[in-house]
Amino acid sequence: MTERVPGGFAAVYRVLAAFEEAGRARRGYFVEGLGASQFATAGAVDRLRDAARPVGGGRRPSDRREGREDAGPGALVLAATDPANPYGAALGWPEREQVAAGATGHKPGRKAGALVVVVDGDLVLYVERGGRSVLSWSAEPAVLQPAADVLALAVRDGVLGKLTVEKTDGTGVLEADSPLGHALESAGFHATPRGLRIRT
Repeated sequence: MTERVPGGFAAVYRVLAAFEEAGRARRGYFVEGLGASQFATAGAVDRLRDAARPVGGGRRPSDRREGREDAGPGALVLAATDPANPYGAALGWPEREQVAAGATGHKPGRKAGALVVVVDGDLVLYVERGGRSVLSWSAEPAVLQPAADVLALAVRDGVLGKLTVEKTDGTGVLEADSPLGHALESAGFHATPRGLRIRT
């Protein structure tokens, strides 16, 4: 669907089925919410299984989401257009509480220059191109802080240029007493006349 292949999945299905017969792919139900005819390479299936089961008494990613033990969440910054970002392609953008309450404003999309921050696979932040506006899907500090930390780390490591966040969820970041604003400040963003800024 994402690649917009002529003929859609039906046209590709025969090729993938031939790959399965030749031992180059496996068929199964790997991604929840998608159809049952899914194909993956053996290595990808093994990595998914490793991530889903505890190793040596370790914790599964779902253990972190459910707050079990003292596991720190795994946070990741991706380009909104990155194939590894399922939102807006294989999965729809989750509805935000502010939108459900009737607020209007920016909407997420698979746009060049935009970023997403996922924590344990769940969408937490959407950073518009240029970084001036950020949308959030959680108000929980335990989720927002790792997202803000990994965003700040991406800037410090030189992966991203400087960021100046002016608005969060449609409100001025310096005007609102928002959990996201606090998380950004804790991650190293500094107040400026325009907003919260971080640079390399």
